[in-house]
Amino acid sequence: MLIQWYPGHMAKARRMLTENLKLIDVVVEIVDARAPLSTRNPDFDELFMGKDRIIILNKSDLASPQTTSAWINHFRRQGILAAEFVATVSSKRKAACELIAKAAEEKVNRLKQKGVIKTVRTMIVGIPNVGKSTFINCVAGSGRTIVGDKPGVTKGKQWVKITPYLELMDTPGLLWPKLENEDYAKNLAFIGSIKDDILDIEQLSESLLRRLTELCPNELSARYKGIDLAAEALLPEVAKARGFRLSKDEYDIERACRIVLDEFRGGKIAKISLETPVQLLEAQNAD
Repeated sequence: MLIQWYPGHMAKARRMLTENLKLIDVVVEIVDARAPLSTRNPDFDELFMGKDRIIILNKSDLASPQTTSAWINHFRRQGILAAEFVATVSSKRKAACELIAKAAEEKVNRLKQKGVIKTVRTMIVGIPNVGKSTFINCVAGSGRTIVGDKPGVTKGKQWVKITPYLELMDTPGLLWPKLENEDYAKNLAFIGSIKDDILDIEQLSESLLRRLTELCPNELSARYKGIDLAAEALLPEVAKARGFRLSKDEYDIERACRIVLDEFRGGKIAKISLETPVQLLEAQNAD
């Protein structure tokens, strides 16, 4: 899957992010809980070296709970605070604030001993469409940032004051210049972090269906009743199951593509995690 995806505004976003790091106490990295590895920008480890960091596994309501717990333990073994999150649920606000306070605790206490009440400045980072702005809205308690359901909605940095001593900075979604791992590219495309209009939607949807036959065959069969999981092409099977016909002998494949992507991304097929820490360790050992 060849993806050209690093337009000029990405380079500008990286420069802006780097220039503002000196203002930041804590970096909160938002990843998609369904694909925590694929949705982590590999440049971030170097960029944020020396900064207190948190990884938020957002959209955890769409992922496998067991796999999400495994990822949290994996990150914590690396010395990085991590937590599952659903940014669309307002009741998570307190937990998010407490996590940021925990990450900044050492610096805040050190300054407090000197009589300084520290305002914690937190940078929210991540690739497009993982929920950065929605996370900020959740923590802020109101819709104070620009959000959307398509990649690349946030165009520039935005500061949001949460309390007198906590400020968050939203940043544009930042991709990396070159993606060579085809599995990562597919995962990003499956969850919608890459714009659909630059992809072959039929190829993408068919590939997703093949993946789901491995991950959740029973749930897939239940969602699209009568589907033959061993068929040479699965999109016609979905179209047949839903009655998507253009004529007596022709199925509406385009409509089937869209329904498969929409229902997967909305968690309607199953709670699916596309990758696990075990797969990461196996890949590292293979290298």
